[in-house]
Amino acid sequence: MAISVEGLFTANNVWMMLATVLVFIMHLGFAGVEAGFSQSKNTVNILFKNTLTPVIGILTYYIIGFNLMYPGFEVPGWFSFGGFFLDVPLNGNSTEYASGGYTYWTDFLFQAMFAATAATIVSGAVAERIKISSYLTFTLLFVGIVYPIIGSWKWGGGALDAAGFYDFAGSTLVHSVGGWGALAGIILLGPRIGKYVNGKVIDKPGSSVPLATIGIFLLWLGWFGFNGGSVLSGKPGAVSYVLVTTSLAACTGALGGLFAGYFVFKRLDFGMVLNGVLAGLVGITAGADVISPGWALVVGLVAGILVVFSAVTLDKFKLDDCVGAVSVHLTCGVWGTLAVGIFGVDTTGNALPFLPQLFGVAVCGITAFTSAFLIFFLLKKAFGIRVSEQHELEGLDSHEHGIRGYTIVYDE
Repeated sequence: MAISVEGLFTANNVWMMLATVLVFIMHLGFAGVEAGFSQSKNTVNILFKNTLTPVIGILTYYIIGFNLMYPGFEVPGWFSFGGFFLDVPLNGNSTEYASGGYTYWTDFLFQAMFAATAATIVSGAVAERIKISSYLTFTLLFVGIVYPIIGSWKWGGGALDAAGFYDFAGSTLVHSVGGWGALAGIILLGPRIGKYVNGKVIDKPGSSVPLATIGIFLLWLGWFGFNGGSVLSGKPGAVSYVLVTTSLAACTGALGGLFAGYFVFKRLDFGMVLNGVLAGLVGITAGADVISPGWALVVGLVAGILVVFSAVTLDKFKLDDCVGAVSVHLTCGVWGTLAVGIFGVDTTGNALPFLPQLFGVAVCGITAFTSAFLIFFLLKKAFGIRVSEQHELEGLDSHEHGIRGYTIVYDE
């Protein structure tokens, strides 16, 4: 019997480590999407940020974030802190930890990948005009403090968890939190030069559609770990169910982006199809384990439609989001979380309540947006957050990094 328990523990932990690797791959996906959708003159700048974001995310989560997010509330509340750095408990590497689903170290690393993902969402929205120093400072504070405190309210056993709020893998706690941060950033940064002229939206062609496409598929691949790993064990039935609902929502999200894009722009807009895939994935993330495959199709389709109309609405307000991060992660994150209260059922077949979902979305949204806005505002007043006009027009690669992302060299 002991061998069986240990074998199950090992199998669970191997799956969780594989899921961690898949979530890590999402950073490569984000890098591809952001570099592909942005102008070629800023490619190195985009990749520079996308490389340092997981670096900062993992380190800050090690120093302070993990114990902010999982502080061990004695009574469900709004703030607690378990101390700096990691402190493995006596049962941390045994079957007594996390019901035998994984070890303490796997727990930390899996959650650290989620933390870094929240910051990466901001990166794409504010691209092509934000100072590197300001972005990295924002990431340090947002990922190190704001994200784990909000996460503790549900996943750490805090006040939202006690109120009945449900977010399986982070439509709100990861995606909309990052989306609110992105919205605050683009409001204070302002649009790129020449983006809005005489009431018209001027396209800024991306550097590589193939690269963006590769990035989308890498993100879809990573989502199998993002959602599948959130089962927090390798239970075959639960994991396979989550992967099915996740994939179905991604598919109908793509179709929603296709149809809505054609309706709005009168063309087969490939960018909206790609963002529709992500919209569907974000939408189903909150309820991948409690929404049926049939309703997952609806959740994804609505998310794919919403992402198009959200992008159009942002442009009407001259809110310049380079890659559609706010529309994908904020708009569809909110929708997916609310959808749990519309379509979700618990293990006994009872419908999950709507009001706790609405309450959780509001509380997390107000906190994330206010915190991000305050951080960006203080940085703007203290150091400035936007590059000079010359640097923006000529490209950040040459001025800030001294190299270009795309070069063609001919032999003399």
